[in-house]
Amino acid sequence: MTSIKKDSKIFIAGIKGMVGSACWRILSDNGYNNLIGRSSKELDLRDQNETKLFFEKHKPDVIINAAAKVGGILANNEYPYEFLMDNMLIQNNLLSNALKYDVKKFIFLGSSCIYPKLASQPIKEEYLLTDSLESTNQWYAIAKISGVKLIEAINKQYKKKYVSLMPTNLYGPNDNFDLNTSHVLPALIRKFYEAKKENSDVILWGSGSPLREFMYVDDLAKAILLCLENDLPNHIYNVGSGNEISVKNLGYLIQEAIGHTGQIIWDKTKPDGTPRKLMDSSRFESLGFKAKVDLKSGIEKTYKWYLENHT
Repeated sequence: MTSIKKDSKIFIAGIKGMVGSACWRILSDNGYNNLIGRSSKELDLRDQNETKLFFEKHKPDVIINAAAKVGGILANNEYPYEFLMDNMLIQNNLLSNALKYDVKKFIFLGSSCIYPKLASQPIKEEYLLTDSLESTNQWYAIAKISGVKLIEAINKQYKKKYVSLMPTNLYGPNDNFDLNTSHVLPALIRKFYEAKKENSDVILWGSGSPLREFMYVDDLAKAILLCLENDLPNHIYNVGSGNEISVKNLGYLIQEAIGHTGQIIWDKTKPDGTPRKLMDSSRFESLGFKAKVDLKSGIEKTYKWYLENHT
């Protein structure tokens, strides 16, 4: 087994983001005491030379790649070049230096959007590259697919035990609540909060019919901890909660948590995105993982964090 100790040098890329900050919390709570984090202003992982100099200086034992350009349908549609190029640059620079400096473990974080738009449900890992992607987020998906295949190629050619985790839709503290670039759950929290303040109705995109699976970010951080402490037999794993909800019912749940009493109006001229996206996480659950935070309490925790940090 790859030897990772409590004082092993662990670089968490994307430390200011939702996933990176959750990893820092969970690893610290479990006694890991040699964590390294850099903001994107301190270290631009898109820059090949900056990334190389960082590795030369610090020589980390472990890389957790939670750094990425992320966003919802609107952002993906408006910035396709950045979603493709920036994400490929980040992961390519990290992986090439991981090989060069003999990093023991690399945990790559992808997304459920890498799978075909109309994949059979629940989605298994082997469905990757079997059909067309959802057009609204294909740029991000293609970048992440290239990262998954790089991990697979490295393991095959260099006999590493690097791993890719494909989380379902995540939410929690340090999420992005910007209405132009956020994902559906934090966007709904922000919309309902502002509508409550203004005593107004809420207009939401689409029909509300798509089904989505959500997982609280601390559950993903615990999945990453499991990867850190074990050598896993496969190179790719889905990680989800196993529970799905319609976007419409998600709206009602968030409306209730925030105490908004106005109407919800669905703008059916806007796209729904993928009709259903439920992960088959049985491969990873067979290793002992199970998501613990239910959606209602997770939304309440996230809203509490939002109130404390954005209002």
